[in-house]
Amino acid sequence: LCMLQKKDPQEGYKTLVEGQPAYIHPSSALFNHQPDWLIFHNLVLTSKEYMRENLVIEPKWLCDLAPRFYKKADPIRLSKRKRREKIEPLYDRYAEPNSWRLSRRRY
Repeated sequence: LCMLQKKDPQEGYKTLVEGQPAYIHPSSALFNHQPDWLIFHNLVLTSKEYMRENLVIEPKWLCDLAPRFYKKADPIRLSKRKRREKIEPLYDRYAEPNSWRLSRRRY
């Protein structure tokens, strides 16, 4: 899954495997939303590399869908900071707990 991207606080998104930077294409519906994790279908090279046909994912899905590539980390070996880290994509503190799901959003 080299098309998996994680949000980088300094430079758009980076692939997990190669660390290659890329950005969400301006014509994408996700352009102004900037989710933490996504999968893309193709790259367009202009002044920057832009991802097109993006899909927002939850990182916990990776263990179920691609067990050969991803596994859950051992909590004993994790640092204290990593143990406290919670992932909530498209978080909205005013909405109900499961309202972040894309099926409930209109872009």
